[in-house]
Amino acid sequence: MKKFFAKFSRKTWIVVGVIGVIVIAALFAVFNQGEAPETYQTAKAERGDLAAVVGATGTVRAKQSAVLTWSTTGTVGAVNAEVGQQIARGDILASLDKQSLNQSVIMAEADLVTAQKALEDLLDSDTARAQAARDLDAAEDAYEKAYNYRKGLNGKITITETYLDHGVPKVRYVKGYADAETIKDADQKLALAEAKLNDAKRAYERVKDGADPAEVAAAEARVAAAKATLAQALIVAPFSGVVTQAFPFVGDQVNAGTTAFRVDDLSNLLVDVQVSEVDINTISVGQAATLTFDAIIGKTYEGEVVQVGQAGDTVQGVVNFTVTVQITNADEAVKPGMTAAVNIVVNEVKDVILIPNRAVRLVNGERVVYLLVNGQPVQVKVELGASSDTQSVLTKGDIKAGDPIILNPPTMNMLMFGG
Repeated sequence: MKKFFAKFSRKTWIVVGVIGVIVIAALFAVFNQGEAPETYQTAKAERGDLAAVVGATGTVRAKQSAVLTWSTTGTVGAVNAEVGQQIARGDILASLDKQSLNQSVIMAEADLVTAQKALEDLLDSDTARAQAARDLDAAEDAYEKAYNYRKGLNGKITITETYLDHGVPKVRYVKGYADAETIKDADQKLALAEAKLNDAKRAYERVKDGADPAEVAAAEARVAAAKATLAQALIVAPFSGVVTQAFPFVGDQVNAGTTAFRVDDLSNLLVDVQVSEVDINTISVGQAATLTFDAIIGKTYEGEVVQVGQAGDTVQGVVNFTVTVQITNADEAVKPGMTAAVNIVVNEVKDVILIPNRAVRLVNGERVVYLLVNGQPVQVKVELGASSDTQSVLTKGDIKAGDPIILNPPTMNMLMFGG
């Protein structure tokens, strides 16, 4: 027997084996005809609308957020806010006991009173304007006298002489020429009078409509400096929002830099997501988005793109752009720090044939789907357009609404053997 089989080459045995496998497969297909349709899962092609999306994840943040810290050392004397409390800009959230403050802060209170009084006097008093008007009048008179004196010289002067006529004093007026020294002195006096007049005019212009703006600015600066020093003993809300963290208790000893509160504007919640450079040019401000949270089961929120980054960041060779989405219907369940799954709608098409993505296969470089016709799979070439996570738009292909599409199409081998 061994000699008989040895007459055949190894190549011959391979061919025989392949033929045997084909025959067995064919017989299996014949005996199992009619059972294959039961193995196919189908869905009808449907006509409808589709929203193409770009998906990403990000973390919720408030549009405005601030961590408030103490600016000086002292003992907490009052706490006026707690977690969850709504606050308005300028509210005093906590303060330090005055007796625990350093001397410069304590003295700032007296400095503030003095500076405010000086500012009020400056703004309300008419003394400066009245004095400036009086000084201007005096300067004008002095200039006029100097001018007339110098003009009267014109290179000549009148000299008066006193003599005795028979023992009686007489006055004689003799015209002569002014000397250079007299003219020079008159010129200098006239120049000085003119300079003083100009100064008086400028001074009057500054105060004729009220206090000198420069003096007002200086007084306001002194008030602001005193207030800033006093504010070191206070924690003041920088904007309206909600207290999301609170740390101080009355009696606590704090230092400069110790955290007191965190405040967030929860009326405007944003999510920053990273979008690939492949998709960034499909995204623009104003596009709608949907958001879901692992921490909030069964609820979908709406959003809108409010900012699209114009410069990408490269991380491990991948270029991403930051896109900011505002949650338009956020409620108390959404909190800063939560992770959100964001789908940005980049394209919407209506009244089109939709194909399930799981039914699409690639055969010889072409996309195909399989229809169930008379219990048998029939291959149909298709071209697809916009797509979502689950469906794509049919742009070309012999498929109409209602056709049964096979979701788990057969493999090539099954088709070859009639499966």
